Amino acid sequence: MSSSAQVDAFLNGQASKQPELAEVFAELRSFYERKLWHELTMKLEEAVALPAFQQGDLLIQLYHNFLVDFEHRISPLKLGHLAVAVSSRYTDRAAAVAFMEQVVEKIAEQRQHGHEEPVLYLRMHVALLHVHEGRSAQAREMVRDGKGALDAMASPDPSVSAAYYYVCSQYHKAKQEFAEFYRHGMLYLAFVSSESLPVATRRDLAADLALAALLGEDLYNFAELIAHPIVKTLENTEFAWLLEILAAFNDGDLHAYDALCEKHAAALNAQPALVANERRLREKITITCLLQIVFKLPADHREIALEDIALKTKLSVDGVEYLLMKALSVRLIEGVVDQVAGVVNVTWIQPRVLLKPQISELSDRLEGWIEKVKDVGTSLQEEIPELATMA
Repeated sequence: MSSSAQVDAFLNGQASKQPELAEVFAELRSFYERKLWHELTMKLEEAVALPAFQQGDLLIQLYHNFLVDFEHRISPLKLGHLAVAVSSRYTDRAAAVAFMEQVVEKIAEQRQHGHEEPVLYLRMHVALLHVHEGRSAQAREMVRDGKGALDAMASPDPSVSAAYYYVCSQYHKAKQEFAEFYRHGMLYLAFVSSESLPVATRRDLAADLALAALLGEDLYNFAELIAHPIVKTLENTEFAWLLEILAAFNDGDLHAYDALCEKHAAALNAQPALVANERRLREKITITCLLQIVFKLPADHREIALEDIALKTKLSVDGVEYLLMKALSVRLIEGVVDQVAGVVNVTWIQPRVLLKPQISELSDRLEGWIEKVKDVGTSLQEEIPELATMA
């Protein structure tokens, strides 16, 4: 039987078994017979997204009895996307890995223009399966190789970049490396629309990112996450309390944080990582409180009494000195502490992502600075004739 006859027999058989998909299979046959490979690829992408194709091994059968006949004629990257969708239907992860590695070999052998992208895309999904299986050594090696491959690409497709950053985030999540998980998770969201993700996936990812932002050792800016649409999926869910905690940390509001700890004690205690890092969380919000104190002051009036900081951070003066040393050591601020005078003179503060209220406040401050410059200019103009007379 010719390959065309085999394809026709498979499509007819599937249409008979599943009448609700008869129209889909008829369109696939029509594009295949007319050799409209682009249109066929687009229809396949639509088909694999249908719920009916997510049942049993239909996708696997579709690939091995249909797509394999013309896989060399379609875009290698599109083939990579379809192959990953097919791999998700394997119940045995080892079989899924073997399948994707087989497709990688085929694409690499064809060496079509841009074949590096689907190869990396597929290898990152293989690495993801290694992460899920707990094979961290294999995953780490593939991630390292993936970074080199991605960096070598001038302008990779967003799906390829997203695949790399997602597997990186999941690798660091498995290792409980909170800061690295957060950074790679946010980079993943830069290459994929969160609206395209299933609701449950969005909610879980938002919760994981929020927890990582709180627990990440050197993360002190929360506005980027707060401003991202994905966090809206936490509203009216069991994780809604995370939104309030994030807002308190971003504002450096110790009073609000203490109140929220009482209000959401049960939810907080249900997170072992938060309980284990309670002291670090306290230190972090105290540091963000300090940053807020500095941020709200004009750039030319940043000499702050240690006692004023102590009052707002609920610390002793000795505690404030330790807090300043910590902030200086991680380069959140630069300045000089005068223990004799009991003041700190801050000369620089690390740039931060700002939310709309902070931007508005900064705008008001800029307008005030412009008015000062105008006043100085007017004053100089008035003094110029006097200076000329004196000369």
